[in-house]
Amino acid sequence: MSPELASRHFDALGSTCELLSLGTGQATLERCEARVREAEARFTRFLLDSELARLNAGDGRYLPVSPQMFAMLEAALWAYQESQGLVNAAVLPALISAGYDRPFRQGLSEPALAAAAQLPALPDVLLLDASTRSAALAPGAALDLGGIAKGALADLLIDELGDNAVCNLGGDLRVHGSGPEGDGWHIGLCDRSAVALTEGAVCTSGTTRRRWGQSAHHLIDPRTGMPARTDLAEVSVVTDSALRGEVYAKCAMLLGSLAGLAFLEARGVHFAAVPAITSGDRALGAAA
Repeated sequence: MSPELASRHFDALGSTCELLSLGTGQATLERCEARVREAEARFTRFLLDSELARLNAGDGRYLPVSPQMFAMLEAALWAYQESQGLVNAAVLPALISAGYDRPFRQGLSEPALAAAAQLPALPDVLLLDASTRSAALAPGAALDLGGIAKGALADLLIDELGDNAVCNLGGDLRVHGSGPEGDGWHIGLCDRSAVALTEGAVCTSGTTRRRWGQSAHHLIDPRTGMPARTDLAEVSVVTDSALRGEVYAKCAMLLGSLAGLAFLEARGVHFAAVPAITSGDRALGAAA
């Protein structure tokens, strides 16, 4: 008798989340959902009493942080180095300047004027002290951990979901196991192709969903501090971890089709990409 597929869908982390598991039951999914909601309360920038909000308001002082926050800040620094500065958690002032100053569901408006300014290097404004498990942000700096938190959390939760499961946190997706049919979990990519995975991650980044005003969207280019101008609409990356996939997909989006897809090819990952121009152009895609 085949194990029963349990599934759970919910909104959290500003996204739609999906948990699937074969053989572990609804109780496991409910426990993992509770962990996602706990992480949301900790890492959100929209609640004044969240741990992230307190750190952002620290004004240069070292503050003790939870083990979960310390690990997420380490992940943010790793993402900055791995992306050569393109994935920069110190993006919050630029997001607010672009009009993303409240949860997306509340409706955003494009500001009349947003000044371009390169973001500060994350290691220059975020300091960690492992001996005291504390962190300090330079005055004026502020973090948004959105995509980094989703990728890192998917990597953490997949083990708790069991040996045959999917954890999809708003497009950052991690899988274990052979899936319902025994040939892997079948995961769709942004160009409507699909892959069958027994282990690994699929992450998609794009500018098509969180848009407001005439040209504003949530993907900020740290080189300008403005919503990115890119000739790509979406990129999906297949790799070993959701955190890495989140970083690589975002890098490709920011770099654009020429440099971005070369970036992915150089790292030997399977990917798919959809160009921003939709006048009959075919989607770009490649597999290493």
